[in-house]
Amino acid sequence: MPSNLLPIPAQERILVSLATYNERDNLPGLMQEIRHHCPGGDILIVDDASPDGTGRLADALAHADPSIHVLHRPGKLGLGSAIVTGMRFAIERGYDLFVSMDADFSHHPRYLPALLAGMEQHDLMIGSRYVPGGGTVDWPWQRRLMSMAINLLVRFLFRVPVRDASGGYRCYRVAALGSAGLIDQVSTGYSFQEEILHRCCRAGLRLGETPILFEDRRAGSSKLGVKEMVLSSLTLVWLGWRAFAGIDS
Repeated sequence: MPSNLLPIPAQERILVSLATYNERDNLPGLMQEIRHHCPGGDILIVDDASPDGTGRLADALAHADPSIHVLHRPGKLGLGSAIVTGMRFAIERGYDLFVSMDADFSHHPRYLPALLAGMEQHDLMIGSRYVPGGGTVDWPWQRRLMSMAINLLVRFLFRVPVRDASGGYRCYRVAALGSAGLIDQVSTGYSFQEEILHRCCRAGLRLGETPILFEDRRAGSSKLGVKEMVLSSLTLVWLGWRAFAGIDS
């Protein structure tokens, strides 16, 4: 059954959270697609003082639609901390389901219904590139190899029972977030995805995956620089070693 025909859980308050930095060109089209595939959900935009005016555009969209919320942060503080900011917003406002996704169309909203439908049986659903039916579009073999190697390393060190341990397209049950220890996370960058997954697994949350095709961004440029890539990799190895040795907090 196509993902856009799957039923969204009834009577659930859903928050779709987007961490933005220079995503002005992607934001209007992304809002339309989210509205189409998740018509009853609210949207939160966490903007890190984008110099291209993304924050101002987000404010204008929120002014026209009360189900859109915007949080402005003073600078580029990291993807992980932006997701935690969204999680805290969801907890404080009493949402039932929290979705985190990229704001550049690499995570297409067409998969939202399948992601949300999976929450009937799980506490965390992952939009997965590495289960049957999933994949990547136009990735060079070097990038595919690096991604698969990272996932194998994470699954080995953290002992997480999923195929896509680094994917950021996820839906969390808000009531379970406290037991995952999200406020104690070490990572602020891209290694956050692996760390929070380990915490969720350790807390006994029920994990599930649904296939997605990961596409390159439609506009703008990647925010993952060499420095952040190195720091995230070192953080990931350190956290993974502690988890494997059984000395993580």
